[in-house]
Amino acid sequence: MDVRANWRYAMVKKIYMEGGGNSKSSKRAIRKHVSSFIHRAGVPEGSFQVIPSGSRSRTYKRFVDQHQKNEGTRALLLVDAEKPVTSRSPWRHLKNSDGWNIPVGVADEQCHLMVQVMESWFMADKEALVRYYGQKFTVKTLPKKLSIEHIPKKTVIAQLKRATCNTQKGMYNEHKKGKHGFEILARLNPEKVRQGSPYADRFFKTLLEQS
Repeated sequence: MDVRANWRYAMVKKIYMEGGGNSKSSKRAIRKHVSSFIHRAGVPEGSFQVIPSGSRSRTYKRFVDQHQKNEGTRALLLVDAEKPVTSRSPWRHLKNSDGWNIPVGVADEQCHLMVQVMESWFMADKEALVRYYGQKFTVKTLPKKLSIEHIPKKTVIAQLKRATCNTQKGMYNEHKKGKHGFEILARLNPEKVRQGSPYADRFFKTLLEQS
């Protein structure tokens, strides 16, 4: 059977996701928060395993290594796009932007992007941000576009910092996502994220169809 078709029949999908660095506690927190977010989208518990893998490049390397060691383990790659996605294929985007090659035998459905970055998903559910940060969170500074994938990464981060700079939790730091970022992710409404981001919708459809 073709490996690219066979991966769908695995009972558990391993999701190699960027984030966590070398901290075991940070990785545990990310695993908990991301798993909660995915589960609330209707994906059954136990049908997937989130594996925080550090930087984008290390995440890709771990995904490739896992595939080469054991083609029977059905892995998914989930990383920030970092910029607008102009190609239909996420693998083509990563090849053009990072020089990453698609491993032999890997299906297109095994590659998923947060467009343009994970924080872009926050823009689909501003109510969750208001609840998380509380008083002095200035929601009016956030981008008003419904199509969140078209908001430049720099704009998302800069305006998120402006909106949070006076809050009790402090200014958002994109370099320390484990402090606020993944806690926020766990509180987002998955349906709002899917409506605002076609690539998020694609990710959840893949998990739901193969769970």
